[in-house]
Amino acid sequence: MKILSVDSSAKACSAAILEDNKILGSFFINTALTHSQTLVPMIDAVVKNTSTKLNTIDAFAVSSGPGSFTGVRIGVAAIKGIAMPLNKPCISVSTLESMPYNIISDNCIAVCVMDARCSQVYNALFEIKNGAVNRLCEDRALSIDDLAEDLKKYDNRLILVGDGAELCYNSFKERIDNISLAPENSRYQNASGVAFASLNKDLITYDELLPTYLRLPQAQRELKKRMENKK
Repeated sequence: MKILSVDSSAKACSAAILEDNKILGSFFINTALTHSQTLVPMIDAVVKNTSTKLNTIDAFAVSSGPGSFTGVRIGVAAIKGIAMPLNKPCISVSTLESMPYNIISDNCIAVCVMDARCSQVYNALFEIKNGAVNRLCEDRALSIDDLAEDLKKYDNRLILVGDGAELCYNSFKERIDNISLAPENSRYQNASGVAFASLNKDLITYDELLPTYLRLPQAQRELKKRMENKK
């Protein structure tokens, strides 16, 4: 099975093609450029540089959230736009579920974290054992302090991965002895991880592909707060 995957859920952006459990090619950038500028050219580049024809892709995978509201929408829209004229299936992958594949050679608990601002993170925990990934909890949005308390019950080696990893490590290192940071070159969410995670997911149609958010957008949260204060 040949899968084209993308991730644009945070500041980093990437595109990859996987075939028969092998990454044929991938592009990754971590710049201040907007994903509306970078994602489609990256997809085009990975397709051309692997001599792949889009009509030979079996499915299109995307990290559908959680993450940046704008970034997630851009990634989902790009995949829908490619899959629709080709009438090809899509695969929706949790951004957090793609991250353990960055450190798949480590036997540990992957503490996948994305900075959700306001001293909160998007988080999920996954046990990695002999190259197999097992989910330990559902995707969630919680405070950094609440996550620290939850992690204290685990004796296993804990590895922080994701764009919120360094933020959490600086908060946790004095109170959790068995925690460490994933190396810089394998820390951030990546389309290659999306591709591997997608192998265990159901195929859906392009019109079924939707962003997945754990919180309301900031504007809606502020409006809701104002309305509650008026009561």
